[in-house]
Amino acid sequence: MTHPNRTTIAFLLLLTPTLIADDATKTAAVTSVQTQRPELIKLSDQIWHFAETALRETKSAAVLAEYAERMGFSVEQGVAGMPTAFVASYGSGRPIIGILGEYDALPGLSQKAQSSKESLVKGAPGHGCGHNMFGAASLGAATAIKQQIEAGKLKGTIRFYATPAEESVGGKIYMAREGLFSDLDVCLAWHPSDDTKADTTSSQALVDFIVEFHGKAAHAAADPWNGRSAVDGLELFTHGVNMLREHIKPTARIHYTIVNGGQVPNVVPEYAKIWCWVRDASRGGVEDVFARVRDIAKGAAIMAGVESELSVISGDYEILPNIAGAKVLDANLKWLGPIQFTEEEHKFARQIQKATGKPETGLSTMILPLENQEETGGSSDVGDVSWIAPIIHLSATTAPEDTPWHSWPVVACGGMSIGHKGMTYAAKALAATAVDLYQNEDLVTEIRSEFKRKVNGHVHKPYIPAGPPPIPRD
Repeated sequence: MTHPNRTTIAFLLLLTPTLIADDATKTAAVTSVQTQRPELIKLSDQIWHFAETALRETKSAAVLAEYAERMGFSVEQGVAGMPTAFVASYGSGRPIIGILGEYDALPGLSQKAQSSKESLVKGAPGHGCGHNMFGAASLGAATAIKQQIEAGKLKGTIRFYATPAEESVGGKIYMAREGLFSDLDVCLAWHPSDDTKADTTSSQALVDFIVEFHGKAAHAAADPWNGRSAVDGLELFTHGVNMLREHIKPTARIHYTIVNGGQVPNVVPEYAKIWCWVRDASRGGVEDVFARVRDIAKGAAIMAGVESELSVISGDYEILPNIAGAKVLDANLKWLGPIQFTEEEHKFARQIQKATGKPETGLSTMILPLENQEETGGSSDVGDVSWIAPIIHLSATTAPEDTPWHSWPVVACGGMSIGHKGMTYAAKALAATAVDLYQNEDLVTEIRSEFKRKVNGHVHKPYIPAGPPPIPRD
C-alpha cells in the first residue's frame, strides 16, 4: 500500500479535469451555511465548554444529534456499539455523499479563550485539536445540502457521520467494521489547521498497543533471588526498542509511555505495563516494524525470566489522497476566496505566537496550492475511511501560523472568533464541493476511478481487537 509522491501528484494535477459548476444551487448552499452561522457557533462553543474526552462525548453528541433532528435529518443513534456515535441521513438514491464530524477533546488541555495560558478548569480536558469546530462545521455543510435536496435542486443522499474517539481508539474504525461507509460514493472531511488548503498529502499509519510483563514478587533486600522483576522485562523491552530506532526507515516513529513501573522500591515488582505506538508512512511499513517490536517483547521477557503479553488497542491506515477530488475542492476555495481576519484577530494570534516562542506573523490568509504540500506527522482514523471510499479532505485556518498543535493555543482560538471564522469557511467549502459532486456524475466517476486504482483491490482490515468498543464504565 502506497500513497502518491509529489511527482505523481503533479502529474495527476495536469491530467484531471476541473469540473466546477458555479451556479445558483452552490450559492444557495453557501448562503445556508451563512444563515446557520449563529447556530453553528453555538454548537461549537457548547462542545468547546463540554470538552468531553473519547467515548465520553455524551453532551457533545447530544447537541449535534438534536440539531440534526431539528433540521429534518433521520438520525440513527448508538451505531457500531458506541453510544456517542450516530449517522444523520436525508434523501434517497445516488450519489451517496458522506461528511465526517468529530467532537472529542484531549485530557489536561483546559484553557480560557485568551491569548495567554490559563486553564478554564485546572487539569480538565480541552479541545487542543479543534474538534469542537469539526463536528459543527461538517453538520452545517450537510444541512446546507439537505436543504437543496429537499428543495429539489439536488438528487441523492447526504449523510453526516458523528464519529467519536478519534484521539483514542478511533471511532471510525469501529464504524468501518460495521460497514457504515461501504456504500458511499464520495466522503468529505476537514480539520482545523494553521493554514487553508485542499489536502493532497497523506498521514501516518499507526498501531496502538500495550505490553504487559508478569513476574514474581519478593523482598528486594531479604530474598531478591526468589523474585522475577516485571520491570526488568519492561526496561529490556524499551532498550531493545531504542536500539531498533537505528535500523528503521526515517518515516517510522516509535513512542511509548510507562504506565506501571512498580509500586515501591523494596518489592521486586511482579507487574509492569508500557503503552506504545508505532507509526510509518504506510500500513505495510507499520507492520514491518511492529513484527520486530513483537519479537523484542518476547526476547525481553525471556531475558528477565518473566512473561510478556502484547495487546493491540487500535490502529489507523494512512490517508489515501484523492487528487481529482482535491482539484474540485481547491477550485471552490478559490471561488470562496481566502478567510478574512480582522487586525484584532491577527493581534490575538501574534500574542499567542509570542507566548509560544514562534515568529509573530499572525494568521495565514492564503490558500496554499495543491502542489508541493509538506508531509506532516500525525495519524487519523479518517485514513481507514479513505481505503473504503474516496476522501476529499480540507484544512482550514483556525489558529496562528506554526502553532503547537494539541496544546493550549488551539483551545484558545477554538473558543473565539478566529475558530468561528475558520469553521464557517470550512462548512461553506464542503457544501460547495458537495454541490459539484451531486451535479456532475462524470466528476464522481473520475474520483472513484482514481480511488480504485490506488486501492488496487486491497480489502480494508480494521486494526482493532474483536468485540465491542471499550466504552468507559466510570
